[in-house]
Amino acid sequence: MVRLAGVDLKNEKRIDVALCYIYGIGQSLSRKILQETSVKPEIRVKDLSESDVVKLRDALRDYTVEGDLRRKVTLDVKRLIEIGSYRGQRHRKGLPCRGQRSRTNARTNRKGPKRTVANKKVATK
Repeated sequence: MVRLAGVDLKNEKRIDVALCYIYGIGQSLSRKILQETSVKPEIRVKDLSESDVVKLRDALRDYTVEGDLRRKVTLDVKRLIEIGSYRGQRHRKGLPCRGQRSRTNARTNRKGPKRTVANKKVATK
C-alpha cells in the first residue's frame, strides 16, 4: 500500500483514480500530476516503482492538499461568518450559500429528513 500526503492508496486501484482519494485532488488535477511526473495513468498502485512514488510525492508538494486545505477552507468559512457577510449568515444557519433554491430541495444542507404533517382527524356527526 502506497502512502501519499497522509492517505493510504488502495493497491487494486488505477493510479489516476487512487490520487482522487486525496482531499483536494480531482480527476483533472490527477491527470495533470501524472502528466508532469510521466507516470502512466493506467498503472495499478501496487505496480508503482519506488521512483514513481518519489516523483508523485515531490509533485504533491506543489499543491495544497489534505490537512492544509481542510484548515484553509474552515478558516475561510469562519472568516465569512465573523464579518457577517451574506454567505457567512447562510453558513451559520446551515442553508445553501451558492444561490440554490431553498424553499424546497435544501434538505441536505438544512440537516434533516422531510417532516410530514400529521393527518387531521375528520369530525364525525
